[in-house]
Amino acid sequence: MTTAVTAPRKTLLLALCCVSVLLIGIDMTGVNVALPTIGARFHAGTSGLAWVVDAYTVTLAAFLLFASSTADRLGRRRIFVAGLTVFVVGSALCAVAPTLGWLIVFRVVQALGAAALNPVAMAIIGTVHTEPAERARALGVWGGVIGLSLALGPIVGGALVDSPLGWRWIFLINVPIGIAALLLTRRVVPESRSPFPRRFDPLGQIFVTAGLAALTLGIIEGPVLGWLSAPITAAFAVAAACLAGLLLHEPRRFDPLIELGFFRSFPFAASNLMAVLSFAALGSFLFLNSLYLQGERGYSALTAGLLVLPLAAVSVVLGPVGGRVLAVRGPRIPLAVAGTGIGATGVMLSFAGTSTPVWWLLLAYTVMGIGNAAVGAPISQAAVAGMPRERIGVATGISSTSRQIGATLGVAVAGAVLGAGGARGGGGSGGVGWWLNAGYGTAILVLGLLSTTARARASAHAVTGPPPVPPPGDTAPPAGPGTRRPRVGNGRSDGQ
Repeated sequence: MTTAVTAPRKTLLLALCCVSVLLIGIDMTGVNVALPTIGARFHAGTSGLAWVVDAYTVTLAAFLLFASSTADRLGRRRIFVAGLTVFVVGSALCAVAPTLGWLIVFRVVQALGAAALNPVAMAIIGTVHTEPAERARALGVWGGVIGLSLALGPIVGGALVDSPLGWRWIFLINVPIGIAALLLTRRVVPESRSPFPRRFDPLGQIFVTAGLAALTLGIIEGPVLGWLSAPITAAFAVAAACLAGLLLHEPRRFDPLIELGFFRSFPFAASNLMAVLSFAALGSFLFLNSLYLQGERGYSALTAGLLVLPLAAVSVVLGPVGGRVLAVRGPRIPLAVAGTGIGATGVMLSFAGTSTPVWWLLLAYTVMGIGNAAVGAPISQAAVAGMPRERIGVATGISSTSRQIGATLGVAVAGAVLGAGGARGGGGSGGVGWWLNAGYGTAILVLGLLSTTARARASAHAVTGPPPVPPPGDTAPPAGPGTRRPRVGNGRSDGQ
């Protein structure tokens, strides 16, 4: 556990954690605006460009929980430093990638480092800011920075792509910033670890990694190879088998990779589903919008990035405001605003074409910024609310994984829609993609209302209770004399 941290150091620590997520978000969305240029450089089609994005997000989603549990055991600062180091090295390799294949491989390396940053930084914030209102405000800033990073990426990426430096500098710029963050981390971040760390779950990790990779492969390559072709059928079969294996295997472990018992809390389960939906909407938005503005409208990368500036500006202003509203009024209002904003954006852009007025696009991007800024804090707060402090790392790991699964599926589905119809993001199949975004927003609105009822809040208490005794053959070493590991009941993990 962490020792007491002074208020000024908390502020600096929060700023450092925000810088790490800013790096990752800018890199992820900056690549989106560079996709047309990368495609022209390497002669890549829609599926190849989708892999440039999803190789990163699949790896993130697959290894976030592993990084979170490893940080609980070995120390959060130690894993945070290791993650920054790998991310910097991966960024440098992406900058010199000679082919599309190597770029995709190096994106995987980059994501392995990033996987150790988001959930660990979120866990550090959760353990240092112990008061609920203080934590809500900190998570509001955190959520605002997430939105800001994802929105600033197209602007920074567009400026670099259109400059003499070229698209490779989208990756290279991470190196000096990452090194500076590394030096500051050693001075500011206190070491902390869970008193009850989990053991590694190799079979669970295999199920998660293989299942996500197979599902993404099936969605992206389905339009190219045919939905009923043998490779695509096999990919979906592997994904289904991995899901079944995960549901059967995890409840039988005392230290599961995924604490399925957490999902007995409806607010927790709903927050993770809303995380999937909101990041699917954002990932789809950035992918479709970049191809629409540059491919169909003919704008330069910089102009395309500047056009989404309203999204970034709104995220800066409303992210912290959302945290304060959450602290005072609870999650219902922010979630209603989030679902409405994201859904309305999908409807507004579903009619976009080559002659759509720019003011209409700017209005749609502003509405998307409002929805994106409103959703971050409540889903982050729901991930840790009511959880035992020593289980915060597990809960935040699941929450961060849900976000990346959403981003992965959003891009994969958008790419499949475009690949099937040959559209570039406006009408046609692109219009179908925007209607899917409208559906994501509507689902967030419904879940936000349902998860904030008194009955839903009562279900959250089901995730805590007396710690179970490990079943025979799956015992864990005691954390100390006379102690038992407190954890959430998880199916058959009590041996019943």
